[in-house]
Amino acid sequence: MTITSCPGCVAAGPIAEQTAARSGLPTHELILPTIHCSSCIRSVEQLLNARDDIASARVNLSRKRVAISAVPGTDPAPWITALTAIGFEAHEARDAGATSEDDGLILRLGVAGFAMMNVMLLSVAVWSGATDTTRDFLHWIAATIALPAAIYSAQPFFRSALGALRARRLNMDVPIALAIVLACGLSLYETMLGGEHAYFDAALSLTFFLLGGRVLETRMRRAARSAAADLAALEPNRVTRIEGDLRVSCPVDEVAEGDTLWLAAGSRVPVDGVLCADTARVDRSALTGESDAITVEQGANLTAGEVLLTGPVTIRTTVAATGSTLRRLVQLASVAEGARSRYTSLANRAAGVYAPLVHGLSFVAFIAWSAATGDYYHALTIAIATLIITCPCALGLAVPAVATVATGRLFRMGVLVKSETALERLAEVDTVVFDKTGTLTDSALVPGDDLPRDRRTVLKALAEASNHPLSRSVLPRLSDVPSAPLSDLREHRGKGVTGLWGNVPVALGDAGWIGQGEGTVLKVDDDVFPLDRREQAVPEAGAAVEALRAMGLDVHMLTGDNAHNAARMAETLKLDQVHAGVGPEDKQTLITDLQANGRKVVMIGDGLNDTLALTQAWASIAPGTALEASQNAADVVLLGQKLSGIPAVLRIARSARRRILENFGLAACYNAVAIPLALMGYATPLMAALAMSTSSITVTLNALRTR
Repeated sequence: MTITSCPGCVAAGPIAEQTAARSGLPTHELILPTIHCSSCIRSVEQLLNARDDIASARVNLSRKRVAISAVPGTDPAPWITALTAIGFEAHEARDAGATSEDDGLILRLGVAGFAMMNVMLLSVAVWSGATDTTRDFLHWIAATIALPAAIYSAQPFFRSALGALRARRLNMDVPIALAIVLACGLSLYETMLGGEHAYFDAALSLTFFLLGGRVLETRMRRAARSAAADLAALEPNRVTRIEGDLRVSCPVDEVAEGDTLWLAAGSRVPVDGVLCADTARVDRSALTGESDAITVEQGANLTAGEVLLTGPVTIRTTVAATGSTLRRLVQLASVAEGARSRYTSLANRAAGVYAPLVHGLSFVAFIAWSAATGDYYHALTIAIATLIITCPCALGLAVPAVATVATGRLFRMGVLVKSETALERLAEVDTVVFDKTGTLTDSALVPGDDLPRDRRTVLKALAEASNHPLSRSVLPRLSDVPSAPLSDLREHRGKGVTGLWGNVPVALGDAGWIGQGEGTVLKVDDDVFPLDRREQAVPEAGAAVEALRAMGLDVHMLTGDNAHNAARMAETLKLDQVHAGVGPEDKQTLITDLQANGRKVVMIGDGLNDTLALTQAWASIAPGTALEASQNAADVVLLGQKLSGIPAVLRIARSARRRILENFGLAACYNAVAIPLALMGYATPLMAALAMSTSSITVTLNALRTR
């Protein structure tokens, strides 16, 4: 049988495209959900870079992706097949080549800071007694520096303010933009008339401090990626469809109900269908939470997102690609993410009250002083001072400063916070819901009691030669025996380990690969010893559950596994509230029901079947071993931490919320003193800028207490 491509799907790129490929720019991106170490990176890059149809390949371990430079439009199916052959699951990323647009905040911050320092130096000369021509000359130099810098650096505030005004509403950026424009305008007017005072330094310092807060906020926001997009990425971009005697590579969107698809071992099922082969081993843990792989017979239903462990096989689709289970999960995840994004942060709630108040006070100051003195220029100066002194620098820094310190502390602990409102939401949770399989439990290999001692020494030596988690899991049960002296040890990624015990060939790995049935076996010469694969609680699970209860939290466990396995684990962990046999959509419904009863739930899960629940929950946490889609659905990822890190995350979140509320209190106290002074005319725009800077520094120092 020959593999071809649909007409027009894959064509040889023109010379310009081939030149682009040779330039090193990525043309394709593959998702590698199972890579986990530098050895994986080396294996993937060596394989791909050795191919004639690839100019270069570079793995990004943190994103679990490989960027490939090749001829644009090349079908990546052969690359995926080659990776599967050496034990790496691979899928084509739908967003290959896409780059996020840099909003230039760091550059704007640098320009504002540089200009502010230089204008401050000129202001010192004026304060030191420069008069007449010298003073005017210094003011013009300050204007030359400040106006272009302010126009460029304050653009994020100007754009946001204009957008709010067009929508006939007020946000935090409206008073900011107005204060910057009025301060620059008044200063330019003073400079043109040869006046004594110019406030360019006030406008620039205001811009600089607020940009600092915006940069801190953006750093966290960029870490968040769409769970729906990552779910969609699990669906292969192309599939192999059987048409007569040909295997035809075509886009997955062209798959219709009743098509026959050819799938290699290690492939994810792209579209719901039924098995045409006699039997197949299927890993359903990502969708159902079943802890063990299962054998399915001909005619069995297969669901998009499941992984075939054996192959190649053929399936007959029962739905079109647009109606697959995976597509439905994508749609549901999008809806859940949209609901979570409607959470209003503390800063935004404060801004909703603060912005109208600031404008009202400034307008009242202008009208009152104009009526009282008839001096419109003086009234405008007071109004601008009021805008600057009340400008929400402290509010703008209150949340980002604390959040950045707290997330930095968590990162040093091995915890990645991905959402800008995650800490606020985590501080409010009262219910913890754990997934079971892969989160509270893991799988372990157990040698039989009848395994002879000399065979146990061989098993230990083979297990030590592999970095695979299953191989490592058997070692604690072999602590009473030494390792056998083996030679010619070789790890066959995704399959097992082989070696020589003297002149006797030995192997540990998948029984199908070794040629001896199912499961995992130890083979010594012609003797085969099966190893049990058992589910066990991860070592830190019990302590984590106990610590969470001590914090006053209600703890649940839910799983797609059967009731027997769930009950056994619940007894081990002393959990009373257990929900078994729950599918992905039912998990989401359970979370929804808990929250409808007033609970604020943090969901902790690792599988594809947990993604909907992770996006639906008030807050969510995923282990570092979780699927990429689950990690990106979660607000927090435990990189180097085990479950024991979860209580610490919640404690730090509660501490951060206290610091945020304290910062709001400090800002309120500052405004209670500063606003009356500005309204009475005792604060010039420059004094207002200095007072505003002092309040911002105070808020930042308080945030550092979170460390």
